[in-house]
Amino acid sequence: VIGHSKYQESKRIAIFLSMPDEIQTEEIIKDIFKQGKECFIPRYKPHSNHMDMLKLSSAEDISSLTLTSWNILQPSDDDSAREEALAGGGLDLIFMPGLGFDKKGNRLGRGKGYYDTYLERCMKHPSGKPYTIALAFREQICESVPVAENDVQVDEILYEDC
Repeated sequence: VIGHSKYQESKRIAIFLSMPDEIQTEEIIKDIFKQGKECFIPRYKPHSNHMDMLKLSSAEDISSLTLTSWNILQPSDDDSAREEALAGGGLDLIFMPGLGFDKKGNRLGRGKGYYDTYLERCMKHPSGKPYTIALAFREQICESVPVAENDVQVDEILYEDC
């Protein structure tokens, strides 16, 4: 990931904070800050499909986040001091989680459509749609995954042996 050309040329990067069953992103987050890039993480709104990407000030900033009912760390609802990526310069790159992927770039998420809805908002931003890379285990690559018309394909899927 760190050697990837899209990562190297990106300045504003959104990345998920890993759940135990996902590719671990902690070292990538540390490298984002080491390289002087800007790091944004998701904040999900429960009972909706709305998600924002909020700026982290450092890798250590993660320890100040609150744990949601889904066991995901994210900025609290009353944390209004953080920049939302689309309120500023947009994003260059988004690293995406998922449950399953196929080689055509289709992604099976957790069913709420947070990333698809967010990417639609990105497309309306002056900076346009960021490049998207899904981080997966080899076992998550399927022949095909079910898709709906509002599902947005990922640009690339990185997994072992790809």
